[in-house]
Amino acid sequence: MAEPVCSVCIANYNGMAALAACLDSVLKQDCGFPVEIIVHDDASRDESVVFIRQYYPHVVLIESRENVGFCVANNRMAAQAQGEFLLLLNNDAALWPDALATLLAAAQALDRPAILGLPQYEWETGELLDRGSLLDPFLNPVPNQNPDRDEMGLVMGACLWIPRVLWEELGGFPEWFGSIGEDLYLCCRARLAGYSVRVMGRSGYRHQVGRSFGGGKVAAGRLATTFRRRALSERNKTFVMVLTFPAPMFQIVFPLHLLLLLLEGPLLSLVTRDWRFLGEIYWPVFGALGRERRRLWQLRREVQRSRRLSAWRFWSVFLWTPHKLTALMRHGLPDVR
Repeated sequence: MAEPVCSVCIANYNGMAALAACLDSVLKQDCGFPVEIIVHDDASRDESVVFIRQYYPHVVLIESRENVGFCVANNRMAAQAQGEFLLLLNNDAALWPDALATLLAAAQALDRPAILGLPQYEWETGELLDRGSLLDPFLNPVPNQNPDRDEMGLVMGACLWIPRVLWEELGGFPEWFGSIGEDLYLCCRARLAGYSVRVMGRSGYRHQVGRSFGGGKVAAGRLATTFRRRALSERNKTFVMVLTFPAPMFQIVFPLHLLLLLLEGPLLSLVTRDWRFLGEIYWPVFGALGRERRRLWQLRREVQRSRRLSAWRFWSVFLWTPHKLTALMRHGLPDVR
C-alpha cells in the first residue's frame, strides 16, 4: 500500500453509536490519494473497540488503558501517523465526500503550511453553523457566516487539517489542558508564528455538536452546556491568553479578563441561586493559574520567542464586542447542567 497522504485521526470515547457514520464518511472520500485512519479509544466503557475490530479491521486502533483526554489522544495519534497531513476529526462528525480533496488542493496551493478547516453544518437540520470562528477579546469564539472571509481566529478541533511538519513545530496539544480549548491554543500559536488559519469556501462536514463532550450548542433558543465543559473552557481560554497574547495588549486585557471572571461568577450564582457557577467554574480558574504558573510562564517565553506576526496582524481576526454579551442578549442565560 502506498504511503498515506493524509492521516485522519479520530479520538473516541463511548462513541460507538456515532462511529459508523464518521468512519464511513472517510472511507467514501472521493479524493484519489491514500488515506490512513487512526482511532484512539480512550478507555471506552461501551463496545467501541469490539465494533471497530469487527467492522473496520483496516483502521489503526490505539487502545488506551485509562481515560487520558482529547489532547493526549490526538498527540498519540499524530506521533503514529504516516501521512504528510493530519486531519483531526471528531467521532461525532461526518465529512462531505469531497472534503479531503478540497483540503489537500487548498494546502498545495499555499506557499507555506497552514491550518485549514471546513464549513460546519448541524447534523440533523443541515443548517450552516459556521465557516470557522473569529474571536472576541476574551477568546470566546464568534461563529463566522461570511463566505467571503477565509482568514480565521479558530478552526474547530472537530475537523482540523494541519501539515504534520507544522504540528511537530508547534508541539501539538498541551497535554495538561486535558480537553477543550486545545484547538484555540493551536490556532493562536500558529498565527503568532506567522502561519495562516483558514476555512474553505466549499465542501464541509456535519457535526452532532455536543454529543462527544456534552453541551456547547443552542437548544430551544438557549445555550445548553455543562458545568464541566464551562469549567474547562474558562480555565483553558485563560491559559491560551497567557501563552499567546502579545504585549502590550496582554497586560491590558488579561487583568480585565480576571476581573470579569470575579464579577461574572458571583453574579451568575446570585441570579440563578446556584453557587456551583462560582465554585465549579470561575473560582477554580485562579487556583489553576497558581498551580500552573511556572509552566505557563516558561511556555509563554517559548511561544513569544517564536512570534513572526505583528501584533496588528494577530488582532486582525478579533472582534471587540464581547461575545458573551451578544449571546446573553440573543439567548438569555445559558442552561448549565
